[in-house]
Amino acid sequence: VVYGTWCGSARDASLWISEGMDGIANVFDVRENPDLSGYQHVIIGGAIRAGKVSKELQDFISANKDLLRTRLRGYFAVCGNMMKPVGPEQTKLLIDDHLAVLCGVPGLPSGVFLGRITYGLMEPDVRKQMEGYKMPEYDNLKRPECMEFGRMVLSFVKG
Repeated sequence: VVYGTWCGSARDASLWISEGMDGIANVFDVRENPDLSGYQHVIIGGAIRAGKVSKELQDFISANKDLLRTRLRGYFAVCGNMMKPVGPEQTKLLIDDHLAVLCGVPGLPSGVFLGRITYGLMEPDVRKQMEGYKMPEYDNLKRPECMEFGRMVLSFVKG
């Protein structure tokens, strides 16, 4: 499981996705620039800001596109979604029209999870912007949802 994060929500989602796969998946922060050549199955995703994953994740995907094309098995995104429930429109926007386009591999299992806001973990300019929206701190990331996605991808891989 490879993720890009700003404040840790995507990291937690990645760990819980691996837990749902009975812990068999290694979890990598894209900032580590992991070598995926020894892996046959990859799940990729990250936290969303302004409708996109981090530049680090986008750059990693671009640099590893050929390898990822044959090994990708799932996508995930973590977003605040203004604290509203996630629906098919978020999957289309964040997965189908963003991550799958970046990777060039459509039609894989995907999950979109609500995230969290923790002001103490934000860059000062982002914190100021979010506080300007009068957005309270919150945590809507759900471990069971992430684990269920991990089970779904594992079932997909096993056929």
